Amino acid sequence: METVLRATSIYFVLMVVLKIAGRRTLLEMTSFDLILLLIISEATQQALLGNDFSVTGASLTIITLIVVDILFGMMKARFPRLDLLINGSALILVENGNLLTERAQRAGISKDDILNSARTSAGLERLDQIKFAILETNGKISIIPMK
Repeated sequence: METVLRATSIYFVLMVVLKIAGRRTLLEMTSFDLILLLIISEATQQALLGNDFSVTGASLTIITLIVVDILFGMMKARFPRLDLLINGSALILVENGNLLTERAQRAGISKDDILNSARTSAGLERLDQIKFAILETNGKISIIPMK
């Protein structure tokens, strides 16, 4: 039972930490982010397994994490507000060529990030060519060009 409680609590801790870190963290990883992720995974392993390094303990931990994830998915489907709380909603960062600075800062997105996405996805070079830049719930920036 201790393994199940450990796995469930670590699942929630990681979900909260990743929510606080923001959507961009999940999409664009630097070498520092990768190193941090590796350290977090090692610390998570220690917290999940404790002193139990048996195959049974690891299997129970994995099964618990998958079951918690499935239950969360079912709860999000049944309760849309929970999905909104956990995943958030899309956020408009540029509207009719104007950068919405406060929103971009709150999301941790810079003008350069938006322009980079505009160049790679739509071949646009300036903000005034962008009708909308939208930060999606998966961390990707969608670009809708001016017509």
